[in-house]
Amino acid sequence: MRGPNLEEESGWGFPSPGESRLPAIGAVLIALALYVVLPNRLTLGPNWLVPAFEVALLVPLVLGNPSRLTRESRDLRWLSVTLIAFVTVANVVSLSLLVHYLLHGGKTGGRQLIYSAIAIWLTNVIVFALWYWELDRGGPLARVQPKHRRPDFLFPQMATPWVVDRPWYPQFIDYLYTSLTNATAFSPTDTMPLTPVAKVLFGAQSLISVMVVVVVGARAVNILS
Repeated sequence: MRGPNLEEESGWGFPSPGESRLPAIGAVLIALALYVVLPNRLTLGPNWLVPAFEVALLVPLVLGNPSRLTRESRDLRWLSVTLIAFVTVANVVSLSLLVHYLLHGGKTGGRQLIYSAIAIWLTNVIVFALWYWELDRGGPLARVQPKHRRPDFLFPQMATPWVVDRPWYPQFIDYLYTSLTNATAFSPTDTMPLTPVAKVLFGAQSLISVMVVVVVGARAVNILS
């Protein structure tokens, strides 16, 4: 007797018709803007230096694929991963500098501290949404192919495919929402990480979020009081 086919009985196996890069580009630009508004003491060099380098990486991606991603554009994936990694490192360094500054007696206005913490936390949400989008099933370029690897994330629509029109596939907004809820709850909510890499990313994002909320938030309350 033939057993149930997972890809036929759920939304796991549907390829993407070709995703747009525009939401991801918009997210990167917002992250760059958040970095620019940080105080110079929390950035690597002048606060325009890192965004300038990131724009230099972003321009070839925009020119190579201005809108929809297809299987012919797979050679640009390394550039996309490099860009996301650079944004991640810059944000982690900013958080480390902020925590170091606070723990070693730095004095600053409560308003400036809160604004910096909010910018770092929002960047954390954006950058991990980009990681999830780039990781799942091998990335947006791999998801357009009929044969791609198993999902890295279990979305509710994949477990209950009858609640949506088929075929359903996750888009950038789904990864952004997953990142937001993980950063807010410090744990998975409706979307579950399935692979070791996905679990590592979820854990790393939760730790960064906890550090921002607990360490920086506690000091901000102390300053404002």
